[in-house]
Amino acid sequence: MLVKVLLVDINPKIIAAWRASFEGNPEVEIVHGSMLDQPVSAWVSPTNSAGSMDGGLDLVIKNFLGAKIEHQVKGEIKRKHQGAMPVGHAVCVPTERVQPRFLISTPTMVSSNQDISASMNVALACAAAFQAVHIQNTEEPGSIRSVALPGLGAQTGRVPAEICADLMWTAYDLFREHAFRDFQQMRMALEGILGPLTPASGFRKQAAPALESMGVTPSKPTLAGALEDFDDSEFE
Repeated sequence: MLVKVLLVDINPKIIAAWRASFEGNPEVEIVHGSMLDQPVSAWVSPTNSAGSMDGGLDLVIKNFLGAKIEHQVKGEIKRKHQGAMPVGHAVCVPTERVQPRFLISTPTMVSSNQDISASMNVALACAAAFQAVHIQNTEEPGSIRSVALPGLGAQTGRVPAEICADLMWTAYDLFREHAFRDFQQMRMALEGILGPLTPASGFRKQAAPALESMGVTPSKPTLAGALEDFDDSEFE
């Protein structure tokens, strides 16, 4: 199925960087504005490994949806990760609202206020968010038809806007063509593009190793281009 992707941020530098990196992807909508104004199936929020929604967009979303959403996120992290979710994973929890129906929390850092500018965490977090969309749609087909993502790691994580945009593009480009059975397979594919996902001083957007060389057999993709006149409210 097709999933509409919106990139949403209040930072004009992120907007400009996205427009450059996603120039060849007109199916991706770029919005200069607030996540709270996006009537989509799911919002993505960057968090820490504990799921503490104590700052940045996490706090804005908690204030909007209510404190219960943080308890749900932490509950899922406790159930699946014993209370500490690694970067490269994400949880998807219901909001009990029509829009957004789900909140996807994906850690960009282990602890709050961590500098991740010399890491590939943005690519891992973004890919994990898309993987969470795929998993939710596998469990409940058609439940997420559109998803909005902010500039991951560009504020608290201090990742430069251009690097943030390129890393998010890499994650999007991978999942535009492929979907994976779990987060580990997703990470293997991402490493085939970016190399070892450890702190590094540089970033190369283009890389060559084929997914087949890693023994990765992607399933049918759930992320792809969508019609320009897509209206998520038609499906809610």
